[in-house]
Amino acid sequence: MSRYVLGGTLPALVAVLVRMTHGKPDLLWWYAAGWALFAAALWLARGLSGRRLAFWVVAGGIAVSATGLVAPPSTSTDSYRYAWDGRVQAAGFSPYDYAPADPALAALRDPWLFPADGGTLINRPAVHTVYPPLAQVYFLAVHGLSPDGVRHKALQVGGALLSVAVLLALRRRWGDRTAAYWAWCPAVPVEAVNNAHVDVLGVLLVVLAFSVTGGRGWGRGALLGAAVAVKLLPVLALPGALAGVLRGGIDRRRILTALMPAGLVVVLAYLPYTLGSRASVLGYLFGYLQEEGYEDPGARERYGVLRLAVPDSWAPVVVVLVMAALVAYVLRRGDPDRPWDGALLVSGSLLLLLTPGYSWYALLVVALAAMAGRWEWLGVAAAGAVAYLGGPATLSYALAAGLVVLTACERQRGRASTEVTPPLPSVR
Repeated sequence: MSRYVLGGTLPALVAVLVRMTHGKPDLLWWYAAGWALFAAALWLARGLSGRRLAFWVVAGGIAVSATGLVAPPSTSTDSYRYAWDGRVQAAGFSPYDYAPADPALAALRDPWLFPADGGTLINRPAVHTVYPPLAQVYFLAVHGLSPDGVRHKALQVGGALLSVAVLLALRRRWGDRTAAYWAWCPAVPVEAVNNAHVDVLGVLLVVLAFSVTGGRGWGRGALLGAAVAVKLLPVLALPGALAGVLRGGIDRRRILTALMPAGLVVVLAYLPYTLGSRASVLGYLFGYLQEEGYEDPGARERYGVLRLAVPDSWAPVVVVLVMAALVAYVLRRGDPDRPWDGALLVSGSLLLLLTPGYSWYALLVVALAAMAGRWEWLGVAAAGAVAYLGGPATLSYALAAGLVVLTACERQRGRASTEVTPPLPSVR
């Protein structure tokens, strides 16, 4: 019976996602419908196994990803900056040296990014790029492989291919039930495909890093370093790679074999751009953080959940203390055979504490939740979407945090109830 109901639920999800990608009014309600159908699909999948489940995960995942291709970017203009950075590099310029509005690059402007009315589709055209070097390599590669005139579609196709690659990597290492978390999640076609956020490349590298057989060494560290050099957020997966390293003493070998290759890859990625650029390769990073309100705890609902409990001015300090405690817990008590658990705890918790207004930041959390089998963390991605689409951000993140805490308590109670009470000593 489950397979027949699932066979109706996934097409309905695809239809809702197609509607969403056109950016029509009431987008928040359509997104809510998509997440409800996603939750229903995950529940129905519990009754399937073997080839039937594999079919729905792979075919359904491909169909869900493809919905992001049916329209131009609907809720973000970041991919236009990607296209510009790729074009600038192909012309022999460093993307860190000139802002899009700089007259020095006027000859590179084409009509689809710079319409005849004098404006531009690129956001923040007066500031330098913020994207790390391996993201820039990706932008250049997409530009070089794209036929003339494809415009936004090339990056969307790239996002779709990367999304399916994540699905297949999850399925190969963790199985179909795990891959379903990613395959059917509405955040994937919206953010990784339609809006073509480069975060999906970083997610793929993290998944591959944790897929490495016996991966407590150089291979895993190198892949995590590459993920950081795509988008800085995957640095939050590093504590997971070091899970349990302080248990019973300091395991210096594990620390070196994880951090050294990661650091080396990041340095090597930045080096050619550092040598070839006159401006800072950090670009607009610090300006972006200030603009987004992270230096002003009372701005734009940042630290929203924390501000329900502590004064605004305390929020940044509390974030640092809580995150330090969580990292210490993972390093001391984490399971080295399940590094994704620690990575999920650290990355998901930071998003709950910072309450960012950008939903694509949670793509990493979706993949880690799949690996860990922790469905409750998907609420972080849903909350990010609500915040980005203008819904009640603080309430959404508070509900997501509550779901994580309550589910963790319930699991702990379940584990405690299954423990066998030792028998009383016999009396002779």
